[in-house]
Amino acid sequence: MKHVLIIQTAFIGDVILSTVLIENLHTYYPYAKIDFLVRQGNESLFDGHPYLNNVLVWNKKEKKYSHLFQLLLQLRKHRYDLVLTVQRYAATGLLCGLSGAKQRIGYDKNPLSFLFTQKTPHLTGKTGRFIHETTRCNQLLEGIVPCSIERPKLYPSPYDYKRIAAFTRIPYLIIAPGSVWFTKQTPIQKWIAILNKIPPFIQIYIIGSSKEIPLAQTILAGLPDHTNIHSLAGQLTLLQSAALMESALFNLVNDSAPLHIASAMNAPVIALYCSTSPGFGFTPLSSESYIIQAEVALPCRPCGRHGKSACPEKHFNCGQFLDEDKILQIISKKIASPYSIPVTEDKIFSAPIY
Repeated sequence: MKHVLIIQTAFIGDVILSTVLIENLHTYYPYAKIDFLVRQGNESLFDGHPYLNNVLVWNKKEKKYSHLFQLLLQLRKHRYDLVLTVQRYAATGLLCGLSGAKQRIGYDKNPLSFLFTQKTPHLTGKTGRFIHETTRCNQLLEGIVPCSIERPKLYPSPYDYKRIAAFTRIPYLIIAPGSVWFTKQTPIQKWIAILNKIPPFIQIYIIGSSKEIPLAQTILAGLPDHTNIHSLAGQLTLLQSAALMESALFNLVNDSAPLHIASAMNAPVIALYCSTSPGFGFTPLSSESYIIQAEVALPCRPCGRHGKSACPEKHFNCGQFLDEDKILQIISKKIASPYSIPVTEDKIFSAPIY
């Protein structure tokens, strides 16, 4: 195995989870050149990545299909030994299937799977057997490597750590309140209620992209007397955010990209699920992780695998019924005093997966 391409042009969280393929391929083929194809905007995740040879970019917003065929011509010139597509869509199936690679592997649910040399069943866990997304990714490598690495991995640079060093001098918490989908976002008033109960000697940082600056400002406006809460939204790169999350006491996140960044950094995390279900296979993988979700049975939940732009029932009870007191109890077990921050491995409020 000399030259490999991984194709994952979905959103940031999906790309992060698919990095288990890089880890496993590098472990068993340390001298292979590994390339990765992402959508434009996600390439910064791999800045300085020690195991990647090249990062290819697909501009899906401008001249999407003309750029797609340019990419196809580019891939065919590389003469890959192996091309993997982690997606089930025709466009990436086309890139994989017509790449000219000796081995072309993707999921059987891809409409162009007849072009693959190996079709892998895409298992959703609907039969009651929980399957994590990283396991689904690794199934693409069955028969190629004995997959044992299940946790994704990101590699912030020394500069990234230097950039966030000033923020890490005292114990701190991080909240990442944003998401591409509205129904994956914990309600603003719920964030305000949570932060209002955290002791004032604990520093709190709000992180997110520049698009989430208004969301961070709205949360801050609801907590005018809390001088320990600061917004870093729009100020850090993805890898700098990852470096900051790594050393946090806890990272409070939605079922969204920051959840998977925490997994990639093995950072302590409390994951809040609104409209989606942990049973879909996108749960945290950090050694210290907790799941918070509505404990009452809601007939409308989950309302979709990817969230929606608005609550179909117009009440958003899946977000309103998150119990902030349970979140505070988890945090309080680690914050014993301003000078003593013991770590606990007790997963006291890890809700059942359904």
